[in-house]
Amino acid sequence: MADVLTNPRSDRVRSVRSLAQRPVRQRTGRFVVEGPQGVREAVRCAADRVVDVYLTAQAMERYAADIAAPARAAGLWVHQVTDEVLAVMADSEQPQGVVAVVEASAPSLADVLAGSPGLLVLLTHVRDPGNAGTVIRAADAVGAAAALVSEASVDVTSPKVVRSTAGSLFHLPIVTGLPVESTLDELRAHGIRTLAADGAGTTLLPDADLSTPHCWVMGNEAWGLPEQVRAHCDDIVRVPIVGKAESLNLAMAATVCLYASAGALTFGT
Repeated sequence: MADVLTNPRSDRVRSVRSLAQRPVRQRTGRFVVEGPQGVREAVRCAADRVVDVYLTAQAMERYAADIAAPARAAGLWVHQVTDEVLAVMADSEQPQGVVAVVEASAPSLADVLAGSPGLLVLLTHVRDPGNAGTVIRAADAVGAAAALVSEASVDVTSPKVVRSTAGSLFHLPIVTGLPVESTLDELRAHGIRTLAADGAGTTLLPDADLSTPHCWVMGNEAWGLPEQVRAHCDDIVRVPIVGKAESLNLAMAATVCLYASAGALTFGT
């Protein structure tokens, strides 16, 4: 066992903590994963991208079989740290004794389209980290081929997005930095229908054609999809609201739409 990291002001600890800042993540190409679920999935599904794993003594014992041992078996650096050090490294107040530093991946839209995807979701101008992470998690749950994220959306490697994906970030490609309208054109050129999810839609979700490859296009939390984006899509679909609720939030609407697709498609891998 290597020496326990005890100094919360050491260069190593400060460098991990600095990854909470977007400019540092962009410069280094690395980000932090907090909590056992996210770290477990990073080790299990993306071990080649994991730089270091840090656990407190209690977490080292509790997660010996599903994090520490698999990480060591994969040849990863596993470090024991004090509770104080772990608290400085983490962005959240309750990191549960586990963090990891991971290299960011950069799949391209061309990579995704080469796999003949059956279902995609495109986030346009989505700024809320919790919503973005939840949509990625829902896309993973229904077996979507990838999640696409526009250039004006939240950084998917930010601590809050990473936590809210609960490990799904490592299960499917996440293509980021996409210009919206040219992306819609590229999808259409590959035979993928684009469905704008919007309260102004005239097509109700139960009536939408979900039988062929398609991409759900989700808008900003506050103002939805702008007219030019809706006009660029093949159809505008509305989730019917039977009760008195004014609307569904972005993450809930996306989940409903994705599960409707799950019932209509056999997804490509």
